[in-house]
Amino acid sequence: EEKLNLDDSQWEDIHVVTGALKMFFRELPEPLFPYCFFEQFVEAIKIQDNATRIKSIRDLVKKLPRPNYDTMKILFEHLQKIAAKESVNLMSTQSLGIVFGPTLLRPEKETGNMAVHMLYQNQIVELMLSEYSKIFG
Repeated sequence: EEKLNLDDSQWEDIHVVTGALKMFFRELPEPLFPYCFFEQFVEAIKIQDNATRIKSIRDLVKKLPRPNYDTMKILFEHLQKIAAKESVNLMSTQSLGIVFGPTLLRPEKETGNMAVHMLYQNQIVELMLSEYSKIFG
């Protein structure tokens, strides 16, 4: 609800903007990928056959609540544009997965599997970026 002056010079630093975006998603009462979907997405990313894995992720994305789906589609479209300029900004789909995976997708209760979960969180975001058109098209 705070009024922001986007002409303020603080917003010229991309790290400030990215930090604000990540903080917004991190502070949501529930992640963009709702808690009840966490294990399903993890199971889908474990599928060995790439076509089946993409289809499973696409099917899960389509089951998301409409506001989550719409936000996710816009966010991933934007992140895909960032990844397309990797040669300039050094942000590959893998880097974006590392940065955004744990923010967008996390279990409701942390267990001893944090390192394993983080790997899957990163892979899910990376796959969704690299296969954006198949998942959201």
